[in-house]
Amino acid sequence: QVHLVESGGGRVQAGGSLRLSCAASGGTFSQYAMGWFRQAPGKEREFAAAISWSGGRTSYADSVKGRFTISRDNAKNTVYLQMNSLKPEDAAVYYCAARDYIITTMVGSYNYWGQGTQVTVSS
Repeated sequence: QVHLVESGGGRVQAGGSLRLSCAASGGTFSQYAMGWFRQAPGKEREFAAAISWSGGRTSYADSVKGRFTISRDNAKNTVYLQMNSLKPEDAAVYYCAARDYIITTMVGSYNYWGQGTQVTVSS
């Protein structure tokens, strides 16, 4: 059983940056592919970024490509999401998630989820 805890959310002005962190415990972190998803009020949870167990492969939603960077530190059991050039439409609760080895963009394919961290972007 993997326990995930996100942190780093907050309020930022449009154009600003935030770095989200997700700390994992209770499992073998290096065997999990990790994903970041987000959910705005009244909308479905959507894929933002994912990284393979080794960090060698990454995937991004078109809406964040070129602005967000996902990375991981297996020694610290932590995955990060660096978010730059934030836009009001990026405002959402951001969740990290884990699944065995292979990255996917599908919400339903991830087995473990954190509680989420709120990101607010003011225009």
